[in-house]
Amino acid sequence: MPHPQETIDIWSVEGRFQHLVYSPKGGIEGVLIDTDGIATQFVFDRHDEAAAAAFAGLRPGQALVIEGAEQGPSPKGTDRDAAHTVYQFERLVSVDGLAPADTPAGQQIAGTVVRLNYARHGEANGVVLDTGDFVHTKPDGFVRLGLKVGDKVLAEGRTQALSTGGGRVVEAVRVNGRRVEERQEA
Repeated sequence: MPHPQETIDIWSVEGRFQHLVYSPKGGIEGVLIDTDGIATQFVFDRHDEAAAAAFAGLRPGQALVIEGAEQGPSPKGTDRDAAHTVYQFERLVSVDGLAPADTPAGQQIAGTVVRLNYARHGEANGVVLDTGDFVHTKPDGFVRLGLKVGDKVLAEGRTQALSTGGGRVVEAVRVNGRRVEERQEA
């Protein structure tokens, strides 16, 4: 006898990014958006680092289109209603009308250097920008680039949210158009 198939309605929701939603252990477990004055929450699957990374660099107020399936009542058995509609995150469709980057390696962050960052052994390994973002260059890259406090920086590379929730870290491939690592000749 065939099994009945369950269908899941996927909704496309437009709104403005408000902020990340944190788990009790400090991870990113979702986002809150404003949809015409109404709060709407999207939650990620547990340990979905890719979903968290897709939202890590967003600024409050950016226009988003997100797809998700509406969540039912809390599985914890409480009789309290949710404060707002909650969706299970499926995918980020657009940010400010543009498709999100297909590869995190192509992401950019920009700002002004406010301080240096140091590796465990004490060598400078990158810079922190006025945006709160950390540009990781490794010690050799830092020396090669010659960055200092007050420099304007445009860094390209793979990004993810800082564990503090305030900014991103970019594993820099290019800074101000210059490669961080020297190419090896064959």
